[in-house]
Amino acid sequence: MRPKALIVDDEAPARAELRYLLEEIGQVQVVGEATNGEEALLLLGSLDYDLVLLDVRMPGGSGLEVAAALRRQPDPPKVIFTTAYPDHAVDAFDLAAADYLLKPFDADRLRRALERALRPDDGTSAGAGPGSAASAPPSGGAVPGGDTAGSAAGAAGSAGTADTPTRGDVEPLVRIPVQKDGRTVLVDGASIVYASAARGYSYLKLADERLLVTMSLNELERRLRGHFFRAHRSYLVNLDHVRELVPDFQGALVVVMADRQRSRVEVSRRHARELRRRFGM
Repeated sequence: MRPKALIVDDEAPARAELRYLLEEIGQVQVVGEATNGEEALLLLGSLDYDLVLLDVRMPGGSGLEVAAALRRQPDPPKVIFTTAYPDHAVDAFDLAAADYLLKPFDADRLRRALERALRPDDGTSAGAGPGSAASAPPSGGAVPGGDTAGSAAGAAGSAGTADTPTRGDVEPLVRIPVQKDGRTVLVDGASIVYASAARGYSYLKLADERLLVTMSLNELERRLRGHFFRAHRSYLVNLDHVRELVPDFQGALVVVMADRQRSRVEVSRRHARELRRRFGM
C-alpha cells in the first residue's frame, strides 16, 4: 500500500493543486485534508498517517505548532512544509522537517521532497551544529536536494574550483546570499565563524546568530576557498576565527571559535594534522 498523506492548508486552491500534484506523482495516497492546525491534529489523532504536508501560516494553529505536537509522539509521520514564506525554514528544520518547499513548486520539486521524506532513516544525518538538535533539513522551492547547490532567492553558481589553495594564495572573500525575514541578505564571508552541514543545506554561524543558507557545505567550500578549512565532513571553519586548538586523547582536535558562545567544533583525525600544519605547529 502507498503511504497515507494528509494535506493541511487553509486555502482550498492550494489544497486542490497539491492533491493534483500528489496524484500525478503517485507515491502517496491522500486520505485527508485539513484547513487549519486544530483540524489537522484531530485527523492525525484518528488515523496513522505516514506523511503530513503542512502550510505554515494558518488560523487555528500554525504548521509549526502542529509539527511540534507531532514531534512529541513516539512514531510521528514525516512532515513536509509547503509555504510561500522562506523565513520559517530554520524553525522547521529544528522540528526535524523532512523538507521545506516554497510555493509555487512543481511536480519535480515535490517528487524530490517525497523521496527524501519517505526514504528509510539510516541514522547518518549530520547535526545542525554544536549544541543544536540533529535534524534533516530539506530543500525548499526550486532547490535540488543532496549536495547540489541552489538558492530560493535565485542565487546560484560557483566561485572557483573545489581545490582549496594555501593561505598564501587567498582570493577575496565573496558574499553569501541568505534568506532572512523575507529578504535576501548578503553575508560577508569574513563574518562567518563556521558553517555546518544540514543534508544539502548549511547553517552559517556568525558572531551572535545562526542563519540558514540554501547551499551545501561543498558549495560553500568552493565559494569561500582559501579562507576556510574543512575540519570535518560536517564543518567548515574560518581560520581567522579560530581561538584555541584543544587536542583529545584519540589524536583528533577540537577548535574553540571566537564567537560569543565560544563554539567548539570537532576536527576529524584525518584533518587534524593538516590544521596543525596550517598554524605552523
